[in-house]
Amino acid sequence: MTNTDMPRPPGAELVPTPSVTKRRTRQRDLIASVLAGSDQIMTSQQIHNRLSQQGQSVGLATVYRTLAAMQLAGEVDAVRIGQELAYRRCSQTHHHHLTCRSCGNTIEIMAPLERWAESVAAEHGFTGIEHVIEISGLCPSCQ
Repeated sequence: MTNTDMPRPPGAELVPTPSVTKRRTRQRDLIASVLAGSDQIMTSQQIHNRLSQQGQSVGLATVYRTLAAMQLAGEVDAVRIGQELAYRRCSQTHHHHLTCRSCGNTIEIMAPLERWAESVAAEHGFTGIEHVIEISGLCPSCQ
């Protein structure tokens, strides 16, 4: 069986190739505009709905593919909220997020976790360390 004969997992066709991760398209500009106009994280479906409300015709699969490409290119951050990914345009510096589970309000935070992560990794013989920290709770407005 060749690689092309291998069954692909659901959603595998939505993963962009490196050649498309930085390609500028009308759809990418529209999605970037929606994210830039919000201080909250947004799911692919929410972005798709917002585009539809604006009278823009962009397919949901295109929104998923474009967001995946934008994430690979470092243009957006993805945050897992329950079983779903949500996206937000963020600063280019290393940071973490504090996200409200109810309304999606998201705050970029700086946390002194890098030294701890490197220390734990070194203790166990790991190198090339990367980490993802997702902190969620209820913001003052939703409590």
